[in-house]
Amino acid sequence: MPSISNKGQAMPQSPIRKLMPYAEKAYTQGKTVYHLNIGQPDIKTPQIALDAVKIHSLEILSYTRSEGSEDYRRKIANYYIKKDIHVKHDDIIVTTGGSEALLFTFGSVMDVGDEVIIPEPFYANYNGFSTASGINVVPVISKIEDNFALPPIEEFEKLITPKTKAILICNPGNPTGYLYSKEEIQKLADIVRKHDLFLISDEVYREFAYDGAVHYSILQEEGLDEHAIIIDSVSKRYSMCGARIGCMVSRNKEVIQTALKFAQARLSPPTLAQIASEAALDTPQSYFDDVIEEYEERRNTLIRELKKIEGLKVGNPKGAFYCIAELPIKNSDAFAQWLLEEFHIDGETVMVAPAAGFYSTPGVGLNQIRLAYVLNKKSLIKAVHILKEALKVYKD
Repeated sequence: MPSISNKGQAMPQSPIRKLMPYAEKAYTQGKTVYHLNIGQPDIKTPQIALDAVKIHSLEILSYTRSEGSEDYRRKIANYYIKKDIHVKHDDIIVTTGGSEALLFTFGSVMDVGDEVIIPEPFYANYNGFSTASGINVVPVISKIEDNFALPPIEEFEKLITPKTKAILICNPGNPTGYLYSKEEIQKLADIVRKHDLFLISDEVYREFAYDGAVHYSILQEEGLDEHAIIIDSVSKRYSMCGARIGCMVSRNKEVIQTALKFAQARLSPPTLAQIASEAALDTPQSYFDDVIEEYEERRNTLIRELKKIEGLKVGNPKGAFYCIAELPIKNSDAFAQWLLEEFHIDGETVMVAPAAGFYSTPGVGLNQIRLAYVLNKKSLIKAVHILKEALKVYKD
C-alpha cells in the first residue's frame, strides 16, 4: 500500500486526548469520570458573546478578510492597550485558535531544520506543531523543586546554535501554572536581543494570575519590537474553547506580512466565531473578578488536598488553571489507563493527563501528571480522594 509520510509517523499523540477511548468505555460501564485531564472550563461563556451570534442579521455567511475583520482587530487592539500592550489593529492577525497562530508563527520565522528553545514541561501540542513545521524543539528543563521557574539564562546560552531562531514560552504556563515575573521576562528579552532571536510568548491565560500577581507581557518590554510575537486566544479567557478564535500579535511588520500569506492560503477565520469573540470583548470586569476568585479557591482546594497524599510532590501554580504533580509511581501513562479501566470507588474514577507528553526530553516526567482545576471544589475534593485511594493499591 502507499506509505504514510515520515512527518505523519513522527506526529505525537496528544497526552491529553489519547486516553479518551478508555474514558468512553468507562462511561458505557456506568462509571462517573472526573475530568482533571483537559483544560475545558466549566465557567459559563459570557452571555453577551452567545447573544451576538443569536441576533446577528447576516443573510450570507461570507468570508471575512484573511487577517480577520477590521472591526474585530480594532477592538482587540483596544483591549491590549488597556493591558498596557500598545499595538495597532494592523499588528494583529486573527487565526483559527491559538493553535493556528503558532503554526503561522513557526512558518513565518523558521525553516525546516531550524530550532526553537522551549522551557519544559510545555504545552504538549508544541511538539506536534514543531513536527508539522519541520523544526526541532530544544528543551531547557525547569524543575518541580523550583516550582518550574525560568531556568538560569546560562542554560539557554548553552543551547543556542546557528540553527536557533526563537525562544518560546507560555505565560502563565500550561501545564505548570507558573507565572513569569517581570525580571524573568527582562532576562529573556536581553538574550534574544543579544543573539538576534525571536521571543514568542503564548499568553492565552493572561487573565488568570493569582495572589495579587500581575501578568507582564513581552510586548510591555521596550526594545523588542522586532523580536516579540504574542500568541493569544479567546478559548480560556471567555470560556469559548469551541469558538476556535485566536490571534498572533507583533510590531514586526515583516512577520505580520509573512504570516498574512499563510492566512490567505487558508482563506479566513470563521465568521460567526469572530462575531461572538468581538462581542466578548465587552465582557465586564466583574466577570473576570468572579472567575479569578473562583479559580483561586479551586487551586487552593486542589493543592491542599493533594498535599495530604503521602509521597506526592506538587508545584504551586500562580496562574492559568493547571498544576504538575509528581506521584510515587514509575509510569503515569499506565497509571492513568489503570484508573479508567480497573479502579473506581462506588462507580467513580478520575482521568488525568500523563505528563511525559509535556516534555520532549525522553524519559523525563514519567511519574508526573498534569491536573486541571476546572471542576467545582466539591468535585475536586472527591477526585483527589479517589486519586489518594488509588495510589494506595496501585502496583507498577
